[in-house]
Amino acid sequence: MNKSAPPARVVFACVANAGRSQMAAALFNQLADPQLAQAVSAGTRPGTKVHPEVVTVMREVNVDLAGVKPQYLTTDLTKTAYIVITMGCGDECPLVPGVERDDWPVEDPKDKSVEVVRRIREEIRTRVEALVKERRWA
Repeated sequence: MNKSAPPARVVFACVANAGRSQMAAALFNQLADPQLAQAVSAGTRPGTKVHPEVVTVMREVNVDLAGVKPQYLTTDLTKTAYIVITMGCGDECPLVPGVERDDWPVEDPKDKSVEVVRRIREEIRTRVEALVKERRWA
């Protein structure tokens, strides 16, 4: 990717924007070169805050999501995306003509034990690492 071009926007989307998509965007922004690509996350029915169990396991990897407010997934947010990665929102996530879309079937961490949420975090990290490497965004 051309360094003078604006960074590619990656949108991670789920229903509440309180778990999977928040973890994915945060991990992506840790791993990718911000001059090449940046991630945002949003939800089709955003919650009021990030799930506490997600906040706990993300703190373990030096990411603080405690003050992050879930946001609504709008067409405006997705129309400038390079890729939209959905995580469990199915038909609720908008299809945007001309924007690549992928779906990651990742378990919802809501109300799960810290051990399960850690496993989900690591699954998401593995997927994000593969995406960053494949697209040469590191």
